[in-house]
Amino acid sequence: MPRDIPIGNDNFLITFDRDYCLRDIYYPCVGKENHSDGHKFRFGIWADGMFAWVDSKNWNLKLEYARESLLTNVTAINKAIGVHLQCSDLVDYKENIYIKTILLKNLSDKEREFHIFFHHDYHILESATGDTAYYDPDEKAIIHYKGDRYFLMSGMRENRQGIDQYATGIKEFHGLEGTWKDAEDGWLEGGSISQGSVDSVLSFWIKVPPGDTKTVYYWITVGENYAEVSRLNKMIMGHGPEYFIRRTENYWRAWVNKEEFNFGNLSQKIVTLYKKSLLILRTNIDTTGAIIAGNDSDVQHFARDTYSYMWPRDGALTAYALDIAGYHGITRRFFDFCLDITSKGKESVGYFLHKYNPNGSLGSSWHPWIINNEKNLPIQEDGTGLILWALWFHFNKFRDIEFAVVLYENLVKRCGDFLASYRDGKTGLPLPSYDLWEEKLGIHTFTVSAVYAGLKAAENFTDFFGDVRRSKIYRRAAEEVRAAMDEYLYSREHKRFLKTIAPKKDGSFEADITIDASIYAPFYFGVFKSDDEKVINTMNAIKERLWVKTRVGGIARYEGDKYHSVTDDIHNVPGNPWFICTLWLAQWHIAKAKNMEELKEAIPILEWVASRALPSGVLAEQVHPFTNQPLSVSPLTWSHAAFVTTVLEYLNKLEKIHICPTCGMPISRHKNKIH
Repeated sequence: MPRDIPIGNDNFLITFDRDYCLRDIYYPCVGKENHSDGHKFRFGIWADGMFAWVDSKNWNLKLEYARESLLTNVTAINKAIGVHLQCSDLVDYKENIYIKTILLKNLSDKEREFHIFFHHDYHILESATGDTAYYDPDEKAIIHYKGDRYFLMSGMRENRQGIDQYATGIKEFHGLEGTWKDAEDGWLEGGSISQGSVDSVLSFWIKVPPGDTKTVYYWITVGENYAEVSRLNKMIMGHGPEYFIRRTENYWRAWVNKEEFNFGNLSQKIVTLYKKSLLILRTNIDTTGAIIAGNDSDVQHFARDTYSYMWPRDGALTAYALDIAGYHGITRRFFDFCLDITSKGKESVGYFLHKYNPNGSLGSSWHPWIINNEKNLPIQEDGTGLILWALWFHFNKFRDIEFAVVLYENLVKRCGDFLASYRDGKTGLPLPSYDLWEEKLGIHTFTVSAVYAGLKAAENFTDFFGDVRRSKIYRRAAEEVRAAMDEYLYSREHKRFLKTIAPKKDGSFEADITIDASIYAPFYFGVFKSDDEKVINTMNAIKERLWVKTRVGGIARYEGDKYHSVTDDIHNVPGNPWFICTLWLAQWHIAKAKNMEELKEAIPILEWVASRALPSGVLAEQVHPFTNQPLSVSPLTWSHAAFVTTVLEYLNKLEKIHICPTCGMPISRHKNKIH
């Protein structure tokens, strides 16, 4: 189930699903550890003997964000109970505090007492055993803890602090469902402490006159010990919840408008999604600098693992998007994270492995170190190339020389040397590695393009620092890679680039002629120009063969893609539409545009993406080819990064080709600049 509204700061992330159930609680790293492990934290209302948990079945729900900020704006109406809820959720931008504000309106013609329930199904440290839940009379709160992970739940209404009722109990043991069942009669039976596999429920009682509205606040504080969660609880009670609400809303509104762009002829729908994408991207970045691919824990049910890792490729492309948007402080942390990785263990030889945890440790992987009894380097070589590519863009844009010196000596040279040497001496091609989809071992057009981009970036760094010897090595290697790509990966027979070639024992290659959206890469990473005949032929093939021929549309990943497949009709649905793949087509239209008419070809694609986002602005990895419903991980960081990048590339090209009819000067993409 998609995570419709994530909220967080650098080390505390909370996500909600479409039923408005809290589903993920990540602390102290964004992406690790998930202390709910995807289990539902329920939120319910009782009045006049009627009870309902807030969800999409019993309620009319509308899940959105407040304007230009990481505060939710959720409407929940239950006509049977006669209640209208206007809710707002936030994680404080600085402190590890989550606050929910509920404006509860009584829709009946009589005064009623409402009981509001909050259920907590913690799996602290991603395990259901060894937890403790208890009521703390000093804090007037429920506390869950295990080891050095503490969670305190409390709140207030009408200036009354603390909770009215509580219950703790056993769950997931001998058929026990948990204390949430205890709430459904509107009354909690207590139980001051429980240990093992436990959950808890608390309630607030409030009387509301007919047609009137009352406010209830609920919060969670998170820390490594009792003293920390107690301090945060007292801070909320001392300042009042509104203090944290105002400052967090203001912070994110200022952050997302750090760079004010002139969005030209782009629609408000596109502009709105651009800003929402920036904010949603921000929720998936850890304080360490790790850019996490996605934090939708439900993917575990399909893939037996999460997307809560830093993939070098995804991270590099996201860093590139953030740098274009002007957020170089965040990307500096990312590149520092990459530097730290290359200084550890086997990774110190100049390449990045499959994926990493937010703390820099190696993530899970299915790439083997041995194939057919021969040693194999289990890398996706594109990740190494793209980090250098993104790093050069960062340096060239912001000219942070002191920062670059450290990375040049310990990352650029190491990775550049690897890319230059990890090649076939006969063909000049990079040696086989796993493709960007993590499925095939071979030599891939996308990967080779990324290696070329990485070598050119390394060459640029060597030129800047006067390293003449290395500059010649990297330049020669890049030229050989480009020539080899032209010779071996462009098919004269099919008049397009090939997805993959695999070396055979006789020295020849076996070609994979599957149309794959990733063969867009030669123009994007500078191997060939966007108007090169080879590129034009390739992109036309992608558009013709991979466009989904349903009312949904969009570009599939590749022909016959079975990942989350919903139909065998490959002719009309070669695969599910992917946001990033569809945006690659827009990026090509932008790159090759020489006038406004050509540039406008990208707009319908941007509109396509904007119209298929969830109401909150969340973009999934894929969408259902018949229903538009999100599929796979949602939100996916890469999807949002690709949208941000495409919008800004559009504005950059618009600035170059749109001449003001009055003064004859280009129209700036920045609001604060004049022609």
